[in-house]
Amino acid sequence: MQVLRVYIRFVDGLNERVGRVVSWLTAVLVAVVCYDVFTRYLLKNSLVAVQELEWHLFGLIFLLGAAYSLKHDQHVRVDVFYSRFSARKKAWVNLIGSVLFLIPFCIIVIVSSQYFVVSAFHIGETSPDPGGLPARWVLKAAIPLGFVLLLLQGLGLACRSLLAIRDEEVGG
Repeated sequence: MQVLRVYIRFVDGLNERVGRVVSWLTAVLVAVVCYDVFTRYLLKNSLVAVQELEWHLFGLIFLLGAAYSLKHDQHVRVDVFYSRFSARKKAWVNLIGSVLFLIPFCIIVIVSSQYFVVSAFHIGETSPDPGGLPARWVLKAAIPLGFVLLLLQGLGLACRSLLAIRDEEVGG
């Protein structure tokens, strides 16, 4: 059980650091959107690259921040019954949900996105729009990376749930 605690501390620490870095991208996104609104509506000029940068940043925030959100139990959940459960029942729900749904889904996305990313890299994919951003493969590479982080955190959640079911303190 000590191995599970070490793993949980490692994954929690990793996703905490990644989440803190990614949180700064939200400030960058706000600045980019303000710039886009200013140039579009006041200067009557808009750049495709700025608009693409907005959704690239949003994609990075979503993909790389998902594991951080799971770590802090801030993800979307239907709490009709879950909120009334005891800690042990919540641990069972989290364990079963992680093992049956979250972990397999992450593995499927990681495996199936590999060709997508490698293909984009090999062809040097860029924006199809004139004036768009280059190196679209960088954004696409965030898909498997984000799901690897989510997979690691999902495994951490399963480990934490297993310890909770056994009435053991996790620590960290």
